[in-house]
Amino acid sequence: MKLDFSAPCIFGLEGLCAKELKFLGVSNVRAENGRVLFSGDFSTLAKANINSRYAERIHILLAEFEANSFDELFEGVRAVEWENFIGASDAFPVKGRCLNSKLMSVPDCQKIIKKAVVSRLSQKYMLSWFEETGTVFQIQFLILNNRVSIMLDTSGAGLHKRGYRAESNEAPIKETLAAAMAELAGVRRNHFVSDPMCGSGTILIEAAMKAMGIAPGIKRYFACERWRCVPDEVFEQERELAKSKQRDDCGFCAEGSDIDELALNTARHNAELAGVGNRIKFFKRNIKDFELSDGYQTVITNPPYGERLLDIKEAEELYRIMGQKFKRLDKKSYTIITPDDDFEKIFGRKADKRRKMYNGTLRCQVYMYYK
Repeated sequence: MKLDFSAPCIFGLEGLCAKELKFLGVSNVRAENGRVLFSGDFSTLAKANINSRYAERIHILLAEFEANSFDELFEGVRAVEWENFIGASDAFPVKGRCLNSKLMSVPDCQKIIKKAVVSRLSQKYMLSWFEETGTVFQIQFLILNNRVSIMLDTSGAGLHKRGYRAESNEAPIKETLAAAMAELAGVRRNHFVSDPMCGSGTILIEAAMKAMGIAPGIKRYFACERWRCVPDEVFEQERELAKSKQRDDCGFCAEGSDIDELALNTARHNAELAGVGNRIKFFKRNIKDFELSDGYQTVITNPPYGERLLDIKEAEELYRIMGQKFKRLDKKSYTIITPDDDFEKIFGRKADKRRKMYNGTLRCQVYMYYK
């Protein structure tokens, strides 16, 4: 079955997500604001869920159409061939968002979409009532500028949930964003990576998984694996293919430090769960005592923000210390994410490159120093 897909992602990661899907051999890839569209079949569905480091979810994109009224919304949804996916006993809850459109009531849109799906399936299955006790097919909708996108969520839990982070510190960075920072920092199979404010270790774990070729979804399951329409073998085959690409002989190593012993214990546990515990050393140390190592070194960090864990004065003092410790030297690079627009001024020098991203609801900049 030929399918169209939508991969929602953090704003700022669309280019990385599209590049990754192209590298995986996916066809018809094109990036839009907040999502990447592509085409394929059920094998593509399995490949994208298992291997995507930057997408938040993988949706099957069933229909797109204009809707300026509830009648148009109903007819557009009813025209979708829901019976190709949803069985007579399956559950099909509805959720979504409305932005800058004539139809702005999410609860009302949910009711109309649900009614339209029931109308279609009632005709196909000759039923007037659906118990919805079977497999769950989560219907997603987005109404943006009066254009409706109707989708099925295939992932279940968000793709940032790799399965290794059982615990986290007070303000963790999302796994997808940490993976993006590792990519922007140019992490490769033989790099030495440091995070002097590592918290629960997410950045270093994502860097290690990337360097070792460990697929981010290799240890978890996805909602669509329970769907009767998805052949059992596609996920099995894609998992075996992903495992064959792991590089256990690479020279990657990393070190993480933090002042919080509890966070460090969590980081060690998370690294073991991710299968990279032997690649990362964690130890307690204040950023004031951080020293650069000899040779090549890639520093990637997510310092506590004024809006996050520290007050503004404490955050600014931290940035000054970082400016002193992160020296402009050959074979050293630094990648830092923060929402503070004055970071460069306080840090002490302009970044060689900057990139806008979001960390949760915070609009941030990733500052990159490599010259």
